[in-house]
Amino acid sequence: MGAIPAGLQVCRERIAKACAAAGRDPRAVMLLAVSKTFPGAAVREAWQAGQTAFGESYLQEALAKLDELADLAIEWHFIGPVQSNKTRPIAERFAWVHGVDRLKIAERLAEARPGEAAPLNVCIQVNVSGEASKHGVAPEEALTLARQVAALPRLKLRGFMAIPRETDDPAEQRGQFARLRGLFEQAAGLGLDTLSMGMSGDLEAAIMEGATIVRVGTAIFGKREYI
Repeated sequence: MGAIPAGLQVCRERIAKACAAAGRDPRAVMLLAVSKTFPGAAVREAWQAGQTAFGESYLQEALAKLDELADLAIEWHFIGPVQSNKTRPIAERFAWVHGVDRLKIAERLAEARPGEAAPLNVCIQVNVSGEASKHGVAPEEALTLARQVAALPRLKLRGFMAIPRETDDPAEQRGQFARLRGLFEQAAGLGLDTLSMGMSGDLEAAIMEGATIVRVGTAIFGKREYI
């Protein structure tokens, strides 16, 4: 077994073990393989090992992969910050967008989503740690933004997403994820079903707090090398 299929297997086992500890069905947690910076060949290898959902953050790199891998049935998620001048290709080519943190961006995505396409699945990114370096709406503003986004055409608001402060302390990990879960519970009237939270180093804590999508890159593809 190659390194990528082996990495996927380990991640699936981690998800299953965490779900068992939380008393949850592992089928309720989607593994999103974060393939940014890795070549199309790595995505193809992961797909051949049964992985069908992939996350990308850099638009030009992502669009090249979408074209290269057009023969594969892949569900593409855009998980990086969304810039105003890039909303059209994102709205046209992706099934999910995880990083919406402004109404203006949501409006532009709604305007650009092709009418014949299924509604674009959207998650609101929340800055649960309050770090200036992180994107995301402030927690106290998240519900207002959620209601505004839910009212837009051609979008389907699915839930919330967060990239919390990195820490090895399981209690702190869970505390940050619990803040996002609290917002999710407060938004019950919007019919949300998604908590996109948890990555390679903290997916267990995220699952304990109700994650439905965990975004994993390094544990599947290996360490990234940024140029």
